[in-house]
Amino acid sequence: MGSFFKLNRKCRCLILLKGLLMKKKPLCKSLATSSSHYWKKKSTVRYDEPGQEKYRRSIHCLSSCKGGSESLQSLQEEDNVLYGPESKPSAEIKSKLNGMCFPLINPIKSSLTEKTVQGKPLKISLKRNNLASISAVLQQTVPLKQAFYLERWKQRMILELGNDGFAEYTKKLFEQGKLFHSALENLLLNEETSLKGQEEDSSVSGALASVQHVLQDVTGVRVLESAVQHENLHYRGIVDCVAKYRGTLCVIEWKTSEKSKPFLQNTFDSPLQLAAYVGAINHDENYNFQVGCGLLVVAYKDGSPAHPHYIDTELCSQYWNKWLIRLEEYKEKKKHNATE
Repeated sequence: MGSFFKLNRKCRCLILLKGLLMKKKPLCKSLATSSSHYWKKKSTVRYDEPGQEKYRRSIHCLSSCKGGSESLQSLQEEDNVLYGPESKPSAEIKSKLNGMCFPLINPIKSSLTEKTVQGKPLKISLKRNNLASISAVLQQTVPLKQAFYLERWKQRMILELGNDGFAEYTKKLFEQGKLFHSALENLLLNEETSLKGQEEDSSVSGALASVQHVLQDVTGVRVLESAVQHENLHYRGIVDCVAKYRGTLCVIEWKTSEKSKPFLQNTFDSPLQLAAYVGAINHDENYNFQVGCGLLVVAYKDGSPAHPHYIDTELCSQYWNKWLIRLEEYKEKKKHNATE
């Protein structure tokens, strides 16, 4: 019986190694169908074909006879040696998260009372240090599928505009983004006299018009364009805004787009970025309050009504877990590059 198990285990491994596709002779005695017969028919071999009867009996024997579970376990162990462990993303995610153990909400941080904060919103300057920026982490851990589409878009734009034209296009987008954020900051501070320069840019004026209905629901601004860092996970960023949206304290992230993004999944990594800000504020001693929710606002340059995507605490926690995985990937890549 022992030799029978070994023979069938080797047959199974050879089948998995695509021996039937690469060789024109039988792999072992357990396979009654010759490979030449297989190539003549050029059809997919199924378990219900006569030539596979011995193979079916072998599997049945392994799974039903005494000691079968141990034999199946040994087959699995042998597979792990040959091909590596079975890919189980959910288990891998749990393993990484259990190793990090950093919740979104800081359990030891006292909460700020709900009374109105006096004075201007908090604005902390960014200090240059060795901490990873949130944008760098996301850029360097882009999933392959997303990276493929980004690269395809880039190449299409280069074909249309040329290298210099594309560089100018991206530079202009960056400058427009800065103007838009500056104009929003002035609006939220009620400094309307400073808006003339920004409104002269049609794309900025269109984006400002786009968010007007959202701004009506934003009150009690506490933070504007302020640096934040997670003191345990060692990353940093600049938060656009922390304020109440319809009565709930949120981290607010403003985005501009030329294409409509009515659904949260259309915003790619922006929810992860927002969750990273939420977690950082909750673990930064410069902020004596905590936030559990987020608001991602997509404004349109043509003035179309912006899409506000509200992210409650439960959903924010899900994006926080995804952010932790991306952060871990970034650190592993950095460590690997340092050892090369």
